[in-house]
Parts: sequence; C-alpha cells; structure tokens
Amino acid sequence: MIDRDNGRMTSNQLRLFGSGPALPDGFKYQPDIMTPAAEQSLLQRIEDLPLREVEFHGYVAKRRVISYGWQYDFTKGTLRKTEDIPPFLLPLRELTAGFAGISADDLQQVFVTEYDAGVGIGWHRDKAVFGDVIGISLLSSCHFRMRRKLGTAWERASITADARSIYLLRGPSRTEWEHSIPAVESRRYSITFRNFREAP
Repeated sequence: MIDRDNGRMTSNQLRLFGSGPALPDGFKYQPDIMTPAAEQSLLQRIEDLPLREVEFHGYVAKRRVISYGWQYDFTKGTLRKTEDIPPFLLPLRELTAGFAGISADDLQQVFVTEYDAGVGIGWHRDKAVFGDVIGISLLSSCHFRMRRKLGTAWERASITADARSIYLLRGPSRTEWEHSIPAVESRRYSITFRNFREAP
C-alpha cells in the first residue's frame, strides 16, 4: 500500500523504486483489495445495470455510467436524489469505507463507469460538493495521472491502477490536483464512492 498521508513512502523511496515523483499528499492506493472470484461476481452484476452515456453540457461522452444514492446534474449544477445503492454494492461500500477510515453510511453516492477500449476521461477535479473520492478498478488496469499548476509549469505524478485495486483522493490530492485517465487498452469498469463536504 502507498499512503502519502502517513508518509509510508518518501519522495526518495519512490524514486528509488522507479515510481517517479512522489504522489500527492492525501493520495492512498492499495492493490488486490478483492479476490478474482469476487471481482467476477461484481462484473456479472454490473453487466446487468442500465448504464448510459454521459451527457455533459450538450456533449455526449463515450463512457457509460449510472449513479446511485445521489446524482449530479451537470446542466443545473445541482445534486438530486436517485435510486438507492443496490444491495450487491453494499459489501463493497463497507470495504471501501474501511480503506478510507470512515463510516460506510457516510458514503452516500456511488458512480459506476464503463470505459470501453479507446475511452478515457480528461483532466478534472470532482465537483466541490463531494468530499473524499474512492475508486475501485475492475477487469483491467489504467494509467491514473495527476497534475497541479505550479506557477507557469505543471507538477505531475502518476500510478498504474491495477484491476481489483482501490485509491483514495483526500486533502491536497483531492482539492489541489486534477486527475485524468488516458484511453484504456481494453474494457475497464470503475466503481467510485463519494461522501459530501456538507449534508445534501
């Protein structure tokens, strides 16, 4: 596990192991948070979900998604209540909350995304209404990139998020850094849990 909050891996150690620049403060990553069998069980359930393409300010992205608990309306810039988190995702929510050190009840929103081969997501920060962002990768890996502006230049960091891994964005990694995923080589799913800065 790499945990920048706890200082378990210093900048020099990261370079020693060939990982490049130190990862942002507040970023936490752990591989193999579930067995391959558990992953397959989740994937079977996800394949039955009514995923649909993302609509963003009149633009239709190639990613297919579904939100539970709460959904952010990009047109109105507001949150709205949506379907409850399905029971099959509740054990994963417990696991995610344990990784983040918070109560599962605080993770009130989950976002399931399908990235087909050749699909990624551009540079962004999750909307300010959300607090922690905790993502789980399924089926295949991705190149998880991070950057923040320093004067006229960019400070950059990246990590390979393997299938069955989990990451946390909190603190500076959440509020100061943007993140993106370039086009994936094969189909990938992510399950992202979020809490709120304030009660919706």
